[in-house]
Amino acid sequence: MDMIGELERSILPSLWPNRVPIAIALALLAVGLIVLAWRRRWDLAARRRPRRTAVIVALFLAIALPAGWILASPLFIRTQLNEGVPVAAAGSVTELERADPLTVGPVEHTPGQPEPSADDQSSSSADGQGSVLAAGAFQGADDFHFGRGRALLIEVEPGRQVLRFEDFAVQNGPDLFVYLSTDPDGYSEDGLELGRLRATDGNVNYDVPAGTDVSRFRSAVIWCRQFGVLFATATFGQSS
Repeated sequence: MDMIGELERSILPSLWPNRVPIAIALALLAVGLIVLAWRRRWDLAARRRPRRTAVIVALFLAIALPAGWILASPLFIRTQLNEGVPVAAAGSVTELERADPLTVGPVEHTPGQPEPSADDQSSSSADGQGSVLAAGAFQGADDFHFGRGRALLIEVEPGRQVLRFEDFAVQNGPDLFVYLSTDPDGYSEDGLELGRLRATDGNVNYDVPAGTDVSRFRSAVIWCRQFGVLFATATFGQSS
């Protein structure tokens, strides 16, 4: 699997910008092979040994069809999901709409200013106002593995966080998972898996397990777990 992932990382990004001429060349090659087979009467040889021909064709299809579906279907299959903003965080997300998402980060206490009182905190909770802890814009890993939209790390209420994707789109692929990563530039081994990618497009929420220390995470990542390939990263901005 690592070898396949390495081939994908090294070959697809360079081939993707030239996909149209490559597709034309492959179509012409297929036509040429058909003409060559017809002229050399390979069909007669296949008819003389039907059992061997059937075995070869069956083996080829048994390998080519599943592999082709796994590797090629993500190129044209898209899924859409639009979920609402977590209710308790609606006010904070509205504030974020007016801000540059890359400048939003963990809220820090400014020296000389009073700490929020318990009454202030309970009032905020009662009003259903959560807080956006961090946000970042998605960037694809390369021209082929594109990604766009933004990731918001929202504290809906004390002890409950949600990772939300907004105006999101990513290149589809096999075995894609969502992670919170300690590396601002991509996947990390000590990251937190939030589950399979639920949709390639839309506005989607992912629950963060209760008790998670989200302050250690620096990005949201779309990662192909089967082949070890990075698809997209949203690096969380630092607080100003």
